[in-house]
Amino acid sequence: MNIRVGFGFDVHPLKAGLDFWLGGIKINHYKGAIGHSDADVLIHAICDSLLGAANLGDIGFHFPDTSQEYKNIDSKILLSKVMELLKKKNYKIGNIDTTVCLETPKINPYIPQIKTTLAGIMHIPEDCLSIKATTNEKMGYIGREEGISAYSVALIQKSE
Repeated sequence: MNIRVGFGFDVHPLKAGLDFWLGGIKINHYKGAIGHSDADVLIHAICDSLLGAANLGDIGFHFPDTSQEYKNIDSKILLSKVMELLKKKNYKIGNIDTTVCLETPKINPYIPQIKTTLAGIMHIPEDCLSIKATTNEKMGYIGREEGISAYSVALIQKSE
């Protein structure tokens, strides 16, 4: 059995007055992430972990921030396109483990909705997707609420 593991990381600055998208859902918060797309760090980290596991490059290679095609795009569309790339290479997801790092808002109440949204796009059971959150204990750019980051590890396997 051909099993592969990939790691993904993403980071975006935060700014007051922007929409805050995380895991494909809009969360009510006074700040949102700045980015070429909707700046959904969780989806971007997941995309990178899946692409890396399949040795398909990274999210910037497939969806460059210099392209107007991806300006303000919904990151759920990017995740769908990554799933198409995996399918073409005959890979399926085993599981994904993620961590979001931010001070506020607390995302624990949103995790069930995020899991449902993302599992649906990836066509995997919700129990194959772990979403965790932590703070940066008030240290650094995350602690000062200037930015948000997300980490993802994905296990994929070649379909027989």
